[in-house]
Amino acid sequence: MNKDQVKELRKGVVPFEKSDPKTSVRQLLNTILPFFILWFIAYQSLKVSTLLAVLVAIVASGFLVRVFIIFHDCTHNSFFNSRKANDRLGTLLGIMTLFPYEKWKRDHNIHHASNGNLDKRGTGDIWVMTVEEYVEASFWERLGYRLYRNPFVMFVLGPLYLLLVSNRKNHKGAKRKERINTHVTTIVAIVIYALLIMTIGWQAFLIIQGTILFVSASLGIWLFYVQHQFEDAYFENTDEWSYVKAAIDGSSYYKLSKPLQWITGNIGFHHVHHLSPRVPNYYLEKVHETNLPLQQATTITLRSSLKSLRFRLYDENQKTFVRFRDLNSLKKREEAPVELVTRKTS
Repeated sequence: MNKDQVKELRKGVVPFEKSDPKTSVRQLLNTILPFFILWFIAYQSLKVSTLLAVLVAIVASGFLVRVFIIFHDCTHNSFFNSRKANDRLGTLLGIMTLFPYEKWKRDHNIHHASNGNLDKRGTGDIWVMTVEEYVEASFWERLGYRLYRNPFVMFVLGPLYLLLVSNRKNHKGAKRKERINTHVTTIVAIVIYALLIMTIGWQAFLIIQGTILFVSASLGIWLFYVQHQFEDAYFENTDEWSYVKAAIDGSSYYKLSKPLQWITGNIGFHHVHHLSPRVPNYYLEKVHETNLPLQQATTITLRSSLKSLRFRLYDENQKTFVRFRDLNSLKKREEAPVELVTRKTS
């Protein structure tokens, strides 16, 4: 994409980089109110069946994913036009989702600034090793990476670690505002949870809130994972890296059914979001539909996205993700030319 094309694309996106207060408030109402109603229904369902309560809680977890998308917009100052309004709402929603607002905002903005940059991996993104890095790594580094990329660890143990450990501590060198926000989020959540446990009992609390938090966190990790871990995802070193290409070629268009698209706050249009984080989630689809270059982004479906579970390492030579089992064939391919030269010489 040349400079003129980038300028044209930019012109097509700019009109959507401003929130509509009425739409934002409407989205808050149709997200947070149903969440609390479902929470109450799940509690009442315990009188009938634990299984029924769990099923209702799973539905409620979808609405918490939608709450997180609003929280996510606040970190980009895109949900409201006022920075203060975004920060205040984001902090409150951070307590609901157990994500400290200031900390996650910092990490996520770094992710946006370095998405697809091989030289700047490690903050706010999924751990990705290249084939060369993996081959040269120690036994323990390989083992750690294999465990990390294991679906059970990532989507079952991962949410527990994220909610209970990672989100509860600050980075080294974190600023005072960020440190305070993290601790306030944790303390307020503990107070609310303590009151709930005193009111309904720890068993009911664990069944309902535990299910909601676990399922929503698992879904969130899956969405984040699948939208950057597809076969021909864009990765380049700093010298060759392009923000626009990283957005369009390094983030997928996750084509979901309308109900799933709604519950996930249009985050499937991830390429649009990475191109312009200032676009509120409710405008992402419009930006995609009105700008032809954005429609060239890699499209994945619910079914095809399952293939991403096979992707483990990034092959810099082939510009694609490969499986662990592909390592032997890659080595043979690299050694083949050397063998041919040896035969010809002899």
